[in-house]
Amino acid sequence: MTDEKGSVIAVVGPTAAGKSGLSLRLARSLGGEVVNADSMQLYRGMDIGTAKLTPGQRGGVPHHLLDIWEVTRTASVSEYQRLARRAIGGIHARGRIPIVVGGSGLYVRAVLDNLDFPGTDPGLRDRLEGELAEIGPAALHARLARLDPAAAAAILPGNGRRIVRALEVLEVSGRPFSATLPDYESVYDAVVQIGVRVPRPQLDERIASRVAGMWRAGFVAEVRGLAEVGLREGRTASRALGYAQVLRFLAGEWSQEQAAAETVRATQRFARRQESWFRRDPRVIWLDGADLVSDGPDPAVGGAGLPASGADLPASGADLADRALATIRSCGLPRATGPGTIS
Repeated sequence: MTDEKGSVIAVVGPTAAGKSGLSLRLARSLGGEVVNADSMQLYRGMDIGTAKLTPGQRGGVPHHLLDIWEVTRTASVSEYQRLARRAIGGIHARGRIPIVVGGSGLYVRAVLDNLDFPGTDPGLRDRLEGELAEIGPAALHARLARLDPAAAAAILPGNGRRIVRALEVLEVSGRPFSATLPDYESVYDAVVQIGVRVPRPQLDERIASRVAGMWRAGFVAEVRGLAEVGLREGRTASRALGYAQVLRFLAGEWSQEQAAAETVRATQRFARRQESWFRRDPRVIWLDGADLVSDGPDPAVGGAGLPASGADLPASGADLADRALATIRSCGLPRATGPGTIS
């Protein structure tokens, strides 16, 4: 069923695939505004490690749901869902097209689909988090497999945060966590999801390049500054890729070189999980982004491989955008009617 009016475009795929650059091109061509669906870009100050575009790199394209939470705040998908749908409603009211962009699969589904998120129980969450620290994620995953086999099959044994949430939902609602992820059914009239696909060896190279660029751009200093305002106490932000590894360096557990190498490895593993998540959604239309320029936040070019001034994408990016635009139009998605639309 659909209970929201209007069209939505989503740009999804693994980290470093080129989603940010593509979203800018689509927004300029269609009169669109970007709605962030990267769970870590929601946090204020987590910039270099999340490849968050600077205001200058956004090229005048409005962006929503960046920098809305402090790093001490525990992420809430249900709150994000409410805020994102409010932002999309405002974009529709302005006669423009929302472009949801990010690699956080559950957040994308929370915006687009008919998902209902059970409430939380802070006391129960604290108890489960304590068990996670004491016995580890594998033991909790085994418990989840007994109670909700479908959820356990969809959650990696090492993903402690999601295992804890699944167990919490079971106890709070009496329903399996898997029951909160229904069939792929959008709440909007028309949705086109563009997936950016990059061959794995090339994606691994891009990730390694991105991490090297993060270090050149002052990532360690960024994490050190965030640690001073409570990053270690943030249940969600402290576990973010790169940030968790640098915190271990700052604690004296790892060398800086080890932290960088572990960030590369962890991000490459995460990219594979992202691909698996989005490939399960039959609605995603995949386009080849292999020829797109590197997606790394090098200080010379800025996040997502974009010039610091927000200049036009290079020819390879323009080609990907042209293919995406052709795909969107072939699906019959209407153009925006608001000011600034390029017809």
